[in-house]
Amino acid sequence: MVHPVKLLGPFSRLQERRSGPLILELDLTDGLAEEAPSDPLGQVLARRHQQLRDVVEGIRRGAKDPRVKALVARIDGRALGFARVQEVRAAVSAFRAAGKDTVAWAESFGEFGPGTVPYYLACSFAEIAVVPTGSVGLTGLSVGTTFFGGAAERLGVRFEGGARHEYKNAPNQFTEQGFTEPHREITERLVESLSEQVAEGVAEGRGLSAERVRELIDRGPLLAAEALEAGLVDRLAYRDEVYADLRARYTPDAGGSGTDGAAEPAAAGEDSGRGGARLLYVGRYHHRASMTERVPVRPGGYIALITATGIITSGRSRRSALGGRSMGADTVSAALRAARRDRNVRAVVLRVDSRGGSAVASDVIRREVALTREAGTPVVASLGDIAGSGGYYIVMDADAIVTRPGTLTGSIGVYSGKPVLTGLLERMGITNENVESGAHAAMFGPDRGFTESEWDRVNAMLDSTYADFTGKVARARGLSAEQVDAVARGRILTGRDAHDGGLVDDLGGLPAAVRLAREKAGLPGGRLRSFPAGGPWERLMPAESSEDRTAAPQQTAPELAAGLGAASGLEDLAARAGLPSSAPLLMPGGWEIR
Repeated sequence: MVHPVKLLGPFSRLQERRSGPLILELDLTDGLAEEAPSDPLGQVLARRHQQLRDVVEGIRRGAKDPRVKALVARIDGRALGFARVQEVRAAVSAFRAAGKDTVAWAESFGEFGPGTVPYYLACSFAEIAVVPTGSVGLTGLSVGTTFFGGAAERLGVRFEGGARHEYKNAPNQFTEQGFTEPHREITERLVESLSEQVAEGVAEGRGLSAERVRELIDRGPLLAAEALEAGLVDRLAYRDEVYADLRARYTPDAGGSGTDGAAEPAAAGEDSGRGGARLLYVGRYHHRASMTERVPVRPGGYIALITATGIITSGRSRRSALGGRSMGADTVSAALRAARRDRNVRAVVLRVDSRGGSAVASDVIRREVALTREAGTPVVASLGDIAGSGGYYIVMDADAIVTRPGTLTGSIGVYSGKPVLTGLLERMGITNENVESGAHAAMFGPDRGFTESEWDRVNAMLDSTYADFTGKVARARGLSAEQVDAVARGRILTGRDAHDGGLVDDLGGLPAAVRLAREKAGLPGGRLRSFPAGGPWERLMPAESSEDRTAAPQQTAPELAAGLGAASGLEDLAARAGLPSSAPLLMPGGWEIR
C-alpha cells in the first residue's frame, strides 16, 4: 500500500515552486527587440528574441511581487541601443528601490573591443561581477561615418543633389572624404552629450566622481583585476559562483532569505531543494503573470500601444530578406484609425524607432495622429533609440512626446539627389539613349546630371518640403520661427538636447509615456495593451476595407515569402546606406553608439 504522504509529495513540491522565492533572470546576449512580428511565421522565428516591453514590465512587476527576491542579468559586449539601455536601467533602479538584490555579470565587457554601453547598463545593478580572464572595455563612445566620396571619384561616379540645410549631412557620405565643419559639429555634440550621460550613470552607480570616471575611461580598457581595484566591479567570478552565491541567500538551510549562510548551496541552474529559490527568465515571468492574474474588467477601457519601427515607406509594413524592417504608412495609419474607432481604446501610446524615410508617407501618418487626437483619443509618442527626420515628423502632432536622454531625434531637414554614373558607364563601354516626351522626363535617371531647369525643380521641392516641415513643427510645438531654426537645419539631437530645445516634453521613456496617456485619458491604472492584437486566423484573413482592423498588421507569411526576393533586399540595402529616393526625411547611416 502506498502511503498517502508519498502521494501528496509531488503536489507539495509543486506548491513550493509556486509559492517559493523567485530570482528573475535576464540574458541580454541576443539584444532586445522593440516589437514582435505580427505575422505568424515571424512570431515563430522570433520566439527566442526578447521584447523590450516584456523585459521592462517584467522587472517593474517583479519589484512589487513579494515572491521575487532578486534579479540577475548576463551582459556582454554586444552593442545595445542607447535609449533601450536607459529603459532597462530605469526599470532596474525601480527594482533596487524596492529593496531587492540586483546582480549583473559578464564574461567580458567587450573582449578586445568596446564595452562602454554594456558596462553603463551594468552600473544600474547593485553588484557587478566579471570572469577573471575578462576585461572592462570602458573606453568612451565613438560615432563614425564612412565616406565614399574618394571611391566614387575613382569609379567615375558623382552624386548630384541638395539638402536643407547645412546639418542635413546624408549626401556627405557620397560627396565627401571626411567631415565637413557642420557635420563634425553635430557629431561632436552628440558624442559629448551621450558621454556626459555615461559618466553620470557610472559615477552614480559605482559611487565615484564623474571626473574619476573620465580618468578611468582614458585608461581603458581595463583588465578584470584592474577594474576590481578601481572599484568598477565588485568581484571576479564565474557564472556558477555568481549564481550559487545569489541562490544561497534564499535557501533556508543557508541561513534564510537575505543572509549569507555557511551551508553549501545547490548548483547553479538547479532548484535549491526544499523552499529554495527558483530561476525564471524575466520575459517568461511577465507572460505567465499576465496570463494568470485576474485583471478586473474596467468599463473605461485600456491604453493601446502601437509600435512603429523601421524606415518609413508608402504601403504596408514589411520585413526584408536582409532582416530590415520598414514602417508602412498604410499599416500604421490603419492601426490609428482602428484605435480611434474602438470604444475600448481610451488613449494611444505610439512607440517609434525610425531614422525616417519618405516625406509623403511621414505626412500621411502624422495626419492620422492628428485626426486621432481631434477625435478625442489622446496620443502620446514614446521615442526609442532613434526617431529622426521622418521619425520625428510623424509624432510632432501628438499630445505629448516622450524620449530618453540618449534618444537620437530631431534631424528636421530634407535632402534629395541621385548618383550620376556617366564616368563609370563610359569606362565600361556602356551607353544609354532615351526617347523623352517631356523636358524633364528623364531627370531622375543616373546617366546624366540635372539640367538648369531640373535643378530649379529640385530646389523648389526641397524648399517646399523644408518649409512645410518646419512650419508644422512650429505650429505643433508652439515655437517661433527663430526657435525652430535653432533646432532645425538638419541637426541631430540627443533627447536631452531636444528637450532643452522644446521638441519633446519628457525624458522618462515608455513608463512616462504610459503615465501621461493614462492621465490624459482619465484612466488611472488603465492597462496597456498592444494594438491591434488579433489571433493568427484574423491575421491571415483579408481585410474587408482600409478601415478594418485586420488591415493594420504587416505582411502575412505568404506575402512575406513573395517579397523576399532580390528587389526587397536591394531596397533595404540602399535605404541602410542612406541612398535617397525622391525627397526623403531620412537620417544617414546606422548610428550605432559604441
